[in-house]
Amino acid sequence: MVANQLRRRGIHDERVLGAFAVVPREAFVGSDQQDKAYADYPLPIPHGQTISQPFVVALTAAALQVKPTDRVLEVGTGSGYAAAILATLAARVDTIERFEDLANAAAVALASYGNVAVHHGDGTLGWPERAPYDAIAVAAAAPEAPPSLLQQLAIGGRLVVPIGNADRQMLTRIERTSETDYKRYIVCPVVFVPLVGREGWPE
Repeated sequence: MVANQLRRRGIHDERVLGAFAVVPREAFVGSDQQDKAYADYPLPIPHGQTISQPFVVALTAAALQVKPTDRVLEVGTGSGYAAAILATLAARVDTIERFEDLANAAAVALASYGNVAVHHGDGTLGWPERAPYDAIAVAAAAPEAPPSLLQQLAIGGRLVVPIGNADRQMLTRIERTSETDYKRYIVCPVVFVPLVGREGWPE
């Protein structure tokens, strides 16, 4: 997977590639999908959600430029796989999932990662108790970057979020440069499930 799906397609961050080499994707995939654990496409999980394609997880992680000392927030825990990748790169990861059963299952799958806390709640509102964050990854498509997430970003911090409509989005990197200023960069077009919540799409 690392050589063919990631490095060959332009992921060159060696720390990101190293994380993918050591995190067992099969540990986050259902027993009925073990033969597809390393497939180059998203896999379904309950509630119409998905485990993102490995390349997209890697693209997000690379765009975040996570450092070993970083405090990271992930919105949309899903299976917990991306949180495991981020936990391998960062000092601490808080991850939020709106479906309680998915949050509980991910907490079990992530039990061996001592620097990850799984929370059940509205991810569009972030997790202010542990803010500010050096990096925030959003694993669902928003109509716009949620204001709460922008506010919980440390100065110099990076937010990566798919922004657009239900059919197509642009993976966007937002860097906070001061208390009031942010810079935006387009990474690439993507398709994600919708980010549902108070500062996202309605239920």
